Amino acid sequence: MKKILFSALAATVLACTPKVNDLATNVPVDANIDLVNVKDDKVHVSVDPGRFTSETINFYIPKTVPGTYSNNDYGQFLENVTAYDYDNNTMEIVSVDKNTWKISNATNFDRIEYDVNDSFDSEADFEEPVFSPAGSNIEANKNFFLNLHMFVGYFSDLKERPYQLTFTHPSGFKASTSLEKVTAKDPKPNTDTFLANRYFEVTDNPIMYAKPDMENFSVNDIEVTLAVYSPNKVYSALSIKEPMEKMMKAQKTFLGDINATKKYDILLFLSAMEEGDPTGFGALEHHTSTTVVLPESMPKEALVETMTDVVSHEFFHIVTPLTVHSEEIEFFDYNDPKMSKHLWMYEGVTEYFANLFQINQGLIDEQAFYDRIAGKIENSKRYNDSLSFTEMSKNVLVEPYKKNYANVYEKGALIGMCVDLIIREQSNGEKGILWLMKQLSQEYGMDKSFKDEELFDKIVSLTYPEVDSFFNTYVIGDTPINYEDFLGKAGLTFEDEIITTSFFLNGQIPFIDVKPENKEIFVRDTELNSSMKEIGLQSGDIIKSVNGTEFTVEAIRNVIMGSMSWQPDAEVTLVVDRDGEEITLTGKAGTPSIMKKKLTKMETTTPLQDALREAWLKG
Repeated sequence: MKKILFSALAATVLACTPKVNDLATNVPVDANIDLVNVKDDKVHVSVDPGRFTSETINFYIPKTVPGTYSNNDYGQFLENVTAYDYDNNTMEIVSVDKNTWKISNATNFDRIEYDVNDSFDSEADFEEPVFSPAGSNIEANKNFFLNLHMFVGYFSDLKERPYQLTFTHPSGFKASTSLEKVTAKDPKPNTDTFLANRYFEVTDNPIMYAKPDMENFSVNDIEVTLAVYSPNKVYSALSIKEPMEKMMKAQKTFLGDINATKKYDILLFLSAMEEGDPTGFGALEHHTSTTVVLPESMPKEALVETMTDVVSHEFFHIVTPLTVHSEEIEFFDYNDPKMSKHLWMYEGVTEYFANLFQINQGLIDEQAFYDRIAGKIENSKRYNDSLSFTEMSKNVLVEPYKKNYANVYEKGALIGMCVDLIIREQSNGEKGILWLMKQLSQEYGMDKSFKDEELFDKIVSLTYPEVDSFFNTYVIGDTPINYEDFLGKAGLTFEDEIITTSFFLNGQIPFIDVKPENKEIFVRDTELNSSMKEIGLQSGDIIKSVNGTEFTVEAIRNVIMGSMSWQPDAEVTLVVDRDGEEITLTGKAGTPSIMKKKLTKMETTTPLQDALREAWLKG
């Protein structure tokens, strides 16, 4: 039905119906984005909604979008916002706030035009910059990384209207997107037209334009496109296609008969880490695609491992919130959002699946999986462990809840694990949380949302009273979870272990980080290794130099690589800024190590424990 509807819309839109009949309730919103005449890293956009019958209307750019859980005021990236009437004269338009413009005498209103800045260039200007995968890059004749919520807005009460999106692009460029492309009646060179059923589909379908570097592969009945932009040609789509294909096929085998999409696009932007390049690394889910931003300097093994983790997480969102979601997600308010209390499921269960499927499908071994679980337990302790998870989720856009958001990927995943273990135990290993999500998918699905207050009762009705008790105590309630109790049921226990690290890195996990706003390198708020402690480093220290070498983003790779060859008796001198005071720290490199709680199998286990563990990991 959707393809037929799109074809009908295309025929209607491209027939050039006279303006006098273009009532705003009858035709798609017509948005044109010019990627050819780029000035100062800005693109020009024109949006024509058709004729209005009301005297006053508002035009909006989103304040926030699904999946980001932050207010970013995307309207602040617009400039020269101008309204035009049908005689091509400018009209009065008033800026109500950062994301809203009011147009009076709207019966004469024809279109709105404006210029859009990219967010990558300005990340350093914001205390809380736009998360790079949710942002945009505008580099004339090089790359356009476009999350469309930054470029195309919506009008009062018209979010459910269809949209026609037309892009003019440089010769030789190709679009990577999951949007439905249509053929114009009189096609123009270097011009693409796409259709979306409603505004949500506009925001839910990012586009990357560049000279094509794409690879396609099939995962059962899902057609996957991997598009890569690597400015220095360090990587190509072909160079990482094989591990991505292997990973996604394993995901689909794990999911079984859950089919929520026929098409999926992975848009990977690799940052050269030069001035104006993005530093907010990670990924953002969309229903049929994901945007990923990572450093181009990553070694291939690390890049593949990171892509496996982040892309698998985003792909699992086809389960939730694509097929299982609340009314708050179904009818998302971009400028006055009402948040759901079920981030434990949307992000937590999704992150849990992204790890569980790897042991289930043999991509990692059991100890690697246990190490991941132990790491999430440790990381979760950095947040408020006595905070109601549902309360945090419902209020995630404001403090003090906002600073606990990232715990959805730590404790949220652990909540999913505990629910999985409870269901496995009560069903003698026959059912688990994946079974539960399939039941919920059948109950709801892409076109049917649940009421936020009813989900827990629905889950309990499908499972066991023990799940109800867990939710009330540990998810709705504020009691910290004793993970030893749950993991002990599967024959696992914790042991102290000393792990050798390098000075600045623990495997792929750094002890340091970069401030996006000014590129200063600081010591993360985490358990530091023994050498850092001995020399006197503290969390929050800004490292200015290492052994006389200025510690900058440009020098970070060489300094870290050099530190890996330090001998234990090597002298190390660090100059740090601590609360505005410059301090010189000296000491021996030593043998950096940290004490960790290692999750491992008990020396002696019972048949019940072994059976539960086998069903949990391989069922």
